[in-house]
Amino acid sequence: MAAATSLLSEDQFLCSICLDVFTDPVAIPCGHNFCKNCISEHWNIAVQCQCPICKKLFYTKPELQVNIFISEMVAQFRQSAQQRASSSRSEQQAAKPGEVPCDICTGTKLKAVNSCLVCLVSYCETHLEPHLTASGLKRHQLIDPVENLEGRMCMKHDKLLESFCKDDQTCVCMVCTILDHKAHEVVPLKEEYEEKKSELEKTEAEIQQMIQKRRLKIQEIKQSVKLSKENADKEIAEDVQAFTKLKESVEKYQARVITMIEEKQKRTEKQAEGFIKELEQEISELKKRSSELEKLSRSEDHFNLLQSFPSLNTAPPTKDWTDVKVCLPSYDGTVVDQLVKRLKKMFTYGELMWVQQYAVDVTLDPDTANPKLILSDDGKQVHHDDAEKNLPDNPERFSRGLCVLGKQIVSSGRFYFEVQVKEKMRWDLGVARESINRKGLFRISCKNGYWTVNLRNEKYFAFAETPVRLCLKSKPEKVGVFVDSEEGLVSFYDVDASALIYSYTGCSFNEKLLPFFCPGLNQGGKNSTPLIISPVHHTE
Repeated sequence: MAAATSLLSEDQFLCSICLDVFTDPVAIPCGHNFCKNCISEHWNIAVQCQCPICKKLFYTKPELQVNIFISEMVAQFRQSAQQRASSSRSEQQAAKPGEVPCDICTGTKLKAVNSCLVCLVSYCETHLEPHLTASGLKRHQLIDPVENLEGRMCMKHDKLLESFCKDDQTCVCMVCTILDHKAHEVVPLKEEYEEKKSELEKTEAEIQQMIQKRRLKIQEIKQSVKLSKENADKEIAEDVQAFTKLKESVEKYQARVITMIEEKQKRTEKQAEGFIKELEQEISELKKRSSELEKLSRSEDHFNLLQSFPSLNTAPPTKDWTDVKVCLPSYDGTVVDQLVKRLKKMFTYGELMWVQQYAVDVTLDPDTANPKLILSDDGKQVHHDDAEKNLPDNPERFSRGLCVLGKQIVSSGRFYFEVQVKEKMRWDLGVARESINRKGLFRISCKNGYWTVNLRNEKYFAFAETPVRLCLKSKPEKVGVFVDSEEGLVSFYDVDASALIYSYTGCSFNEKLLPFFCPGLNQGGKNSTPLIISPVHHTE
């Protein structure tokens, strides 16, 4: 019998009148089964004795006898169902701290699986069964288990909070909508729930985008670290190669220089690790918020969503990473620089060879040229002409000084270019701040944003805080200009003589720099030779 009942379902033992498991089951002549009391009361009320299922009419009221076989089957089914319920109950877990307990359980409170908004009660799996089978209870609204169901009742009117006032942004009951919120815009909880859920999904999508951007930023930082490491390795390799060409007396500086480069790389990696740690922390916070939003979005609990919406509908505070980058270190102070400082003239040749590796292709910017200057078509030559051209007076153009700037901007790192000054009687060369005065009279000096060397009446000058007269052994025909923005260094070289002309040190470059050229007045043809930007041929 137990084996047979285990194959049967509850539906096979339900009375079609009371919709419950048979009590004293009887079979009527047409073959259908009912509870004895149910069919008796049905026929007492009905005009005719008729089967409630197949509508077969009985002219004589049938004599009802309890069907012993079905009764035993029902008993077996009840016992099996009780055993299953007992087993199911034993398998269910007791409610842990923070979990909603079943309100019906006595003794050990099991974990609730649903809460009923009609009964205002939370049920475990066993006690929820009637809500899943009984026709009257099936109409009740079930939600994920929540505590404090009484909090969903209006404290003023003791009615269920089933609407939402948009004006006051609060949940209200039916009476509230008639009295206190009569003139307000009130919508069903579900309608507001759907709207807020949509907003939450949008916020979640935005957070996911923020997470993705931060992941990309991490990749960018890691790539910067990789590039920095490659540059460091390259720098070390070049310095080691240069060391092999120098005398044995300077080999002791090699280890010191390599250590300095590696320390800069370590600082770069440490900075990157700090950025990555911050980004990963933000991703963690964003994931946490995303998880909360996802959980809230899936919730059928209108009240909880609306109550939690104000605190969860915005992304947690994060840092703007748009302009954050790992600062790639410059490896100034490498072996040639170290040796130049210690051995001066002995290694000027090596110094020039070293700075030439930072050569860039400079071209003149016609939008900055004084109207009396003539620029070549390729932007590599400039000289003065007495006739003034009719050019638009744009903000970038020099209106008084016979000057022109290069197009290339120096914002970081190192920068080198060479200019032919052969056969000229007057010239100014160097770099200048982007913001220099271009319209009125100005004095060329480092204080005013110019770092230059100059030729005046066969005398050479550097216009530092005060003019410095330069004593050169030979007249330069080609001048090299080198900028190290990180070190605040601007150096000038006689390329053909492999000699240092002058260096500005400890400079403060608080903005972008541009190559600066002034070919000087024509002087009736005596100074008509142009300044020529020359390609860099590396010193051998």
